[in-house]
Amino acid sequence: MPDPRRAARHIANECYGVRVRALSRVVSRIYDEELRHLGIKMSQLNVLVFATLRPGSRAADVSERLHIEKSTVSRNLARMESRGWIKTSEGITVTRAGEQLFEQAVPAWRRAQKRVRAELGVAAAESLVSAAGELLR
Repeated sequence: MPDPRRAARHIANECYGVRVRALSRVVSRIYDEELRHLGIKMSQLNVLVFATLRPGSRAADVSERLHIEKSTVSRNLARMESRGWIKTSEGITVTRAGEQLFEQAVPAWRRAQKRVRAELGVAAAESLVSAAGELLR
C-alpha cells in the first residue's frame, strides 16, 4: 500500500484542481476589491458582460456559457434585478442603470487586470488566458 502522506504531499503540491481553485479565489478577491465601491462582484460583472453581448439570453444560457451552477446564476440574476441593473421578463436585458454601472466598472476592471498581471507576471498571465481559451472554447 502506498504511503498516504507521500500521496497527500504529491496531490497538495501538484494537483491542477487544487491550484486552479486557489488561483480562482485569489484572482476573484482582487477583482472584487476593485469593484467593491460600485457594489458589484466580479461574478455579477461577468453576467452583465454576457447580457450586454447577448441580450435576451436565458439563465440557462448564462449557466452553460459561463460554467456557473444554475442556482448561482438564479441568485445573481435576482440580486441584479432587484438592484435595477437587469430585467429578466423576456430574456435577460441590461437596463440603463446597468449600462451606467458597466461604464463605471470598466476602470475598476482595468485596475484589477493590472494587479493580477503584476501578481502573476506577464508570462503566467498570458499562459492563463491561453489555457482558459483552450479549455473553454
